[in-house]
Amino acid sequence: MSIYNKINAGFSLGTGDPITSGIEDVIYIFNQGDITLTYDTTNPLIVTSLTATTGAKIYKFEGTNNSFNTMSKLAKTQVGPRYTEEIDFNIAGLSTAVKTQLMSMGYGRVQAIAVNNYKSTDSAIELFGAVNGLILTDAERNAADETLEGGYKLKLTNPDKMREPYPPRAVSIPPTSGPATYASTLAAIEALAA
Repeated sequence: MSIYNKINAGFSLGTGDPITSGIEDVIYIFNQGDITLTYDTTNPLIVTSLTATTGAKIYKFEGTNNSFNTMSKLAKTQVGPRYTEEIDFNIAGLSTAVKTQLMSMGYGRVQAIAVNNYKSTDSAIELFGAVNGLILTDAERNAADETLEGGYKLKLTNPDKMREPYPPRAVSIPPTSGPATYASTLAAIEALAA
């Protein structure tokens, strides 16, 4: 029986492209079901297109000073490997509009796109929650917390007992002609951003 996941290549880190930790101070969040994902026909780890349903948008959240973080963790299960995905970020705001968005992320499922600081691979931009989505599991505000200036500390993660079947997907969207690049992928995401 043939298995998709067979080791077929190695890698080495060069001095010309040292790996860089962290993600940029921006994430893109959208409602699961509002954006249709198209995957590469030969590799399910690559998203090649994002298509919005009528009126749907991708919402851009901006931060400062490394206020966003992503995490993916392998869990071995009886049916194979599964991945827990998390996105931690802060919101420097306290309004009813902010609270409404927090409630929406807690009840509905969202998907999120993060831009890695390390851009020398086809996974410079990654999608979290591709299959099961993400929900807001932590929303903490301490009014006296000087590090957040009284803002919210948030965590998006998979719903209970619903891990992802793959690690975060690479987002690699080509322009109208030519191969996909970092710039063409970011332009496609920004075109859908509210």
